Amino acid sequence: MQVSCSDTKGGICMANSLYLKRLSQPERDDLRDKLHATQSGVCYICEEPIDLEVHSGNLDMDHIEPLTAGGRDNDTNLALTHSSCNKSKGASDLRIARCLTKFRKLDESARESGNAGANLGDVLSLFNGGNARLKLAERNGGVDFSFAAAGDNTIQHSPIYEDKLSGLRYFFAKVPISYVHHDDRINPRVIGSNIRGLLEEFLKKRPQLHVGLAWWAADDSGTGSLKLFDGQHKAAAQLLLGVRELPVRVFIDPPLEVLTQTNANAGSTLRQVAFDMAVMRNLGSTLYSDRLQQYKEAYNLEEDDYSFSEDDIVRHFRGEKRQVARYILDAQRTRIARYPDNQLFDFVEMSGRNTDKPMSYSTVNGAFFPYLYKNPLRTPIGQAEERELESRQAVHLMNIFASIFFVDNWDFDIGGSRIETKVRNGDAIPDGHLRAWRVSRDEVAANVVKWVFLVVKNYFAYNGKMVRDDALLMEEFSDELWGNIERFLVSLSKFPFWSDHTLSQSVFGPKQNAGFWDEVFRSGNTPAGLEILTKGLQLNEMITPE
Repeated sequence: MQVSCSDTKGGICMANSLYLKRLSQPERDDLRDKLHATQSGVCYICEEPIDLEVHSGNLDMDHIEPLTAGGRDNDTNLALTHSSCNKSKGASDLRIARCLTKFRKLDESARESGNAGANLGDVLSLFNGGNARLKLAERNGGVDFSFAAAGDNTIQHSPIYEDKLSGLRYFFAKVPISYVHHDDRINPRVIGSNIRGLLEEFLKKRPQLHVGLAWWAADDSGTGSLKLFDGQHKAAAQLLLGVRELPVRVFIDPPLEVLTQTNANAGSTLRQVAFDMAVMRNLGSTLYSDRLQQYKEAYNLEEDDYSFSEDDIVRHFRGEKRQVARYILDAQRTRIARYPDNQLFDFVEMSGRNTDKPMSYSTVNGAFFPYLYKNPLRTPIGQAEERELESRQAVHLMNIFASIFFVDNWDFDIGGSRIETKVRNGDAIPDGHLRAWRVSRDEVAANVVKWVFLVVKNYFAYNGKMVRDDALLMEEFSDELWGNIERFLVSLSKFPFWSDHTLSQSVFGPKQNAGFWDEVFRSGNTPAGLEILTKGLQLNEMITPE
């Protein structure tokens, strides 16, 4: 239960606890000192130092397990925390709050390093996991192994099973985390905020129903890393709760392209796993790299030989022509998303579930990526500059968009959680922040970028150049055209409807379809006749220098 500071005694907020209220002031001081010593002088939640003098008046004593969940009201179920930490955790179990704080720090560190967020590898590293390699000896229809690096020299034996349909061989084992490695190739997913639900389930002693999936292959030394590629969220949650051994099903020396394809299908066509779109694109990029390598091996090409085209690869793998064409496009999307100076992706939530950032990856996919060329190129990859030009110009466009709508406007401390509700409740939301949130809606962003490419097409038409509508980003944009694009977006950003609080319920409350904003930008009115703009967008006026 969260502390109410009306129960402050001796500079410490107390939980709604009869036990604490019955203690005299000296007894409460003794308990505070005891908890401080037991916790090694740190906050139970954030594990940062507590100074009893400096932090006096900003400390809580609260139940570790809430009374409403069956926790005891005595000193064995109490902890000392910073008041701010206890307030932010709400009514949750303090053990959950501590795990989430650890994970939040990991996630922030990963994002600062340029990653989409923390993954299982980050969690393993926190607890000194993923640092040992395993050696297997096949004997008597099974495998013998030992976890000596984890201090267990026992020779263990596990039967080898064979999947009757795929022919893949596997065994089961309970593996110390020092031997568990994260596979960021087959399954590059970040953990995401939904780990909270798993933490709560496991803390309630509800078991993991499906074991994690891993693979192992020996190198020249006969040892190999045991790489977990499925079940990472469950593994991370258990690690945060103190588990140091994980049950896994281990495939022995499998063809990795089979596992990669199976994992991708589970998250796409079969919908067995809830993969984020960004993860699926990355998987497609990985599968394209696999096909590149297989093509080179089939024709005995050198590692740096790229004398073949995208179209050559697609025709070589004719049995999966559509999939390979999609992998090529996925590789281009991933390249753009990971471009070193792509400012837009500083404001893109890759997991799709958090609201810390204004734009989701699915919005980027629906607004910007439709303008990538979708067909395989026939120019040799080693000579083709079209994809490089396309990616570079896509990033430049994204950077212009970000600099106008997001940079110095989006406040990460405010975020986007229930933002339109806050507007309706009269909360003070800065205009730039609200504009950034509204332009990031799927249906709005798609129409904004559609108008940007209308600027592009009009420019080429005015200059008498015939271009392909499906490959616009493969045409070199002049400085004049980039200036037109920037002026258009600046003009668009100045319209008052972006920060009009009265539109929060009628226009920005419900999710609109793309046709809604198409009508608004063309006529100035919604399909129902509500005036949003005094007139439709006037393209020539908006790109004219002042």
